[in-house]
Amino acid sequence: MMQSKKIGADSPPKALLGPNYSRVVNRSPVFYGWVILVAGSIGMIMTSPGQTYAVSIFIDSFIADLGISRSVVSTLYSMGTLVGSFALPFVGRQIDHRGGRMIVAIISVLFGIACIYMGIIQNALMLGLGFIAIRMLGQGSLGLVCTNVINQWWVRRRGMAMGISGVLMSLLALGGFPNLIYWLISQYGWRVSYGLLGMTLILFMAPLGYLFFRDRPEEYGLQPDGAKTTTTTNENISPSTIEENWTLAEAIRTRSFWIVSLGLGVISMLGTGLFFHMVSILNDGGLTAAEAASVFVPIAVTTAVVNLGSGILIDRVRIRVILAAALLTLAISLWMAPRFQGLEWAFLYGIVLGSMSGLQRTASTVVWAAYFGRRHLGSITGLSSTILVAASALGPMPFGIARDVLGSYTVVLTVCAIAPLILAGASLLTGRPNKR
Repeated sequence: MMQSKKIGADSPPKALLGPNYSRVVNRSPVFYGWVILVAGSIGMIMTSPGQTYAVSIFIDSFIADLGISRSVVSTLYSMGTLVGSFALPFVGRQIDHRGGRMIVAIISVLFGIACIYMGIIQNALMLGLGFIAIRMLGQGSLGLVCTNVINQWWVRRRGMAMGISGVLMSLLALGGFPNLIYWLISQYGWRVSYGLLGMTLILFMAPLGYLFFRDRPEEYGLQPDGAKTTTTTNENISPSTIEENWTLAEAIRTRSFWIVSLGLGVISMLGTGLFFHMVSILNDGGLTAAEAASVFVPIAVTTAVVNLGSGILIDRVRIRVILAAALLTLAISLWMAPRFQGLEWAFLYGIVLGSMSGLQRTASTVVWAAYFGRRHLGSITGLSSTILVAASALGPMPFGIARDVLGSYTVVLTVCAIAPLILAGASLLTGRPNKR
């Protein structure tokens, strides 16, 4: 009796079966990596409903309508972020195994449902569950898959690509979303606003991601950066031939992985605390809610400029220098935050905070693929994202408690400025690991 052939260990590797054909990819008039860059950047922008800079606009509405204190909201947000981060290693593995196209569609639909749920919450318990969902699916999972898919298509010009993505993210997300949400709330209320954001994710982002996201360019007979598949000079060697690809188990045994994770984790923790309490900090400095929202504009513009500039420079400057600069500007931001002297000072603070955001985004989106390769990038970034998102959970709670207990943010922000200064020095001593 003839036995059917199993597809498994005895089957030829996918690479030996020849490249796939996709009308969208192979008939693209430009290198498809540019399409991936635009689609991935739109996906990053659509993470905004789960990002701290957007959630911060809703905080006063939560406090007023649900009858809970700022410290309770901060604690729920921290716990929701922490619990939500535990799913990211699983999401990272699924990206490696199933590809970004299917994962981005699933995540976008689930994230949209989570936003709709946020519009019907009635108490603190429901708010906590909602925070788990939007942080896990938005700030965590959707951002993870979009960053990974861009990294797969760019290697030598990865910094430039991520810089362009950062400009779009900064101007349209960080600069636009807080003011958009502020306008939506003033027109329709915060509950309807969340519902509109959720429907946008389901009806726009999910089909966009499924139509345009594709995995590694090698699967379609292409090379990263649009390089030729066959070359005659060393200058045109395919980037994939010079990459060092580390497994997750190998990466976590290096000092570089943990120093970078710790540095980015501190930025994530303290930066999230600053953005989460942005309106409250600016109100304490004498600014109105509208003026506080306007400070996001210089933050966004500076983030965009610095992100693009550092993205171009990161191909020439060591990543550890960019990370150290991000930590230094974070320390300066923490010192400035409780010492406002009018709107001009607030805008200067926005410029410094924007510089930190731009430098941090460049370092965090480039470092893992640059240090450990693309082959197991989903698994590696899944773990690193868990560390970063979990760290971000620790920022809002102590800031909120300090404000309720001490009456101001001065002491907690000043003390917290010490940690990034120490880590800036440690980051300068740690570089790209060498696989032997």
